[in-house]
Amino acid sequence: MMWSTSKGEGRDIVFVHGWTMDHRDEMRTYEPIFAARPASRPSWHRHYLDLPGMGRSPAEEGIVDMDGMLAALIRFIADRFGNRPFTLAGTSAGGYLARGLLAKIPGSIDGILLRAPLVVPQDDLRDIDPVASLIVDAAAVDAVSADDGMAPGDVLIQTPAYVQALREKMHDTVLPAQAAADHRFLEPIRQDAARYTFSFDVDDMTQPFDGPSLVVTGRHDSSVGFRDAWRLAARFTRSTHVVLDRAEHGLPIDQQPLFAALVNDWLDRLDEASAAPKQT
Repeated sequence: MMWSTSKGEGRDIVFVHGWTMDHRDEMRTYEPIFAARPASRPSWHRHYLDLPGMGRSPAEEGIVDMDGMLAALIRFIADRFGNRPFTLAGTSAGGYLARGLLAKIPGSIDGILLRAPLVVPQDDLRDIDPVASLIVDAAAVDAVSADDGMAPGDVLIQTPAYVQALREKMHDTVLPAQAAADHRFLEPIRQDAARYTFSFDVDDMTQPFDGPSLVVTGRHDSSVGFRDAWRLAARFTRSTHVVLDRAEHGLPIDQQPLFAALVNDWLDRLDEASAAPKQT
């Protein structure tokens, strides 16, 4: 049984977090955006979950691969919404699972957001550039310690503001999630490319997805890169695709206003599509 929490009321939107993360990263990223939405705009019922073996959800016996993770997610969706449509947002591996949902229950999803999405599960097949710090300032990273969960030389933008924003994210979401994750359950899946990849072709869609979509990638993402996500443009006919400079896999770090603008545009497009007369 997957743990979840919800905020607000109105139109349903589900957030799927990344591998070894949990709902806290999604809430920290998106709740300020919804809180600042104008009261005149339609409201949203936000559903934040913890995948099996992550956050507050225990490992589930029988889940040995990503197919099993997806099946658990489909059960959660069916129990929560039945046949009611919903909107979907996925981060990193959660983006891969979101595409799995789109392949399995396409008629239930009316819009999708992918943040730094995992597109190619097998590590050595990903199109990733070497990444080095863009701004180097030893003084700015002097305060970084092992307790922050990052090496000073790995900080992409070595400015005081960026370092502080990254430190806060690490302590608020990343480190607690990693501590809560059941690594004995998760590692065999993550370390085996066959288990970490769906048994079906997630891109074998009978027709492109025509709901309002947003794909946000980091130009300096050393985990999943950014180029693999561009081929998704052919599968999402109403997508905004964005590659952010100064952005890594954990985006947004100090670019929350820019990210919020992109998300708000996506939400506005969803509102517009929902209000438009249905074609017959």
